[in-house]
Amino acid sequence: MPTYDYKRADGTVFEILQPITADRLTHCPTTGQPVQRLISGGTGFIFKGSGFYQTDYAAEPAAKESPKREKESKATTNGTSDTKEVSVAEKKKD
Repeated sequence: MPTYDYKRADGTVFEILQPITADRLTHCPTTGQPVQRLISGGTGFIFKGSGFYQTDYAAEPAAKESPKREKESKATTNGTSDTKEVSVAEKKKD
């Protein structure tokens, strides 16, 4: 059921749920004042509340480096290498 916005004669605005087939209101159901239906933006749905984007669509944190990469990066930062270099000829022997 769509929500329609109406403006009372005193300038206040209210919303009301009505079926599409229902006639527009001419008077406010609570105060009896004459009303005029407002043209809305026609949004299909509205996100209300704080943090909607942050809780539902926030980017996932970056994955941690693998332990092997972490060890290599530490070795290059302090100037030493803990890894053994193997030449192509040695690999072919095995």
